Amino acid sequence: MGVESTRLLDLPRIIVPKRHIDDRGWFCETYHEKRWREAGITCRFVQDNQSSSKRAGTLRGLHFQVPPAAQAKLVSVVRGRILDVAVDVRRGSATFGKHVSIELTADSGLQIYVPVGFAHGFVTLEDDVVVMYKTSDYYSPSHDRGIRWDDPDIAFPWPFEGVNIIVSDKDSRLPLLKEFASPFAYDGCPLAPLTVSDRG
Repeated sequence: MGVESTRLLDLPRIIVPKRHIDDRGWFCETYHEKRWREAGITCRFVQDNQSSSKRAGTLRGLHFQVPPAAQAKLVSVVRGRILDVAVDVRRGSATFGKHVSIELTADSGLQIYVPVGFAHGFVTLEDDVVVMYKTSDYYSPSHDRGIRWDDPDIAFPWPFEGVNIIVSDKDSRLPLLKEFASPFAYDGCPLAPLTVSDRG
């Protein structure tokens, strides 16, 4: 697949890294700066994060960092399955508060790119899940923000009843979208259905 339109450069998209399969298993380049840039992901990643979740229904999100430490993310699953979510939080966006989502699994190897200006979260779909993601800026506690996972204005259809969601105390106390004064500018590109970038 060729380089995508410039109007899509700052929107979430799916990355499909190529796997080289033989009778031993497979090999995959999970990140290759030149090829990912050809797919329109031009940010520089500076930090790798990994999370382990013991139980299905563990929810992490909806998180982001504000400028000057805003982060784009490249998310993949090392073990298990998750439902990954990106929510538009760009001020003045025609799709403010709207979301896209995708199931990511270790078996499929799919990744999702979440640019600056989008809140990110995921819920585990089975026990014993490991998620890895790259970020374009370092973690900064003073710039760490989020929106509540069950915000009625976002109304994301999480695949578990609220009582079965495992969420941190910190995430359960995040503000609602209507209480958030967004510092993220809208670039004129409304949120669109996820597109796929094949990377060889």
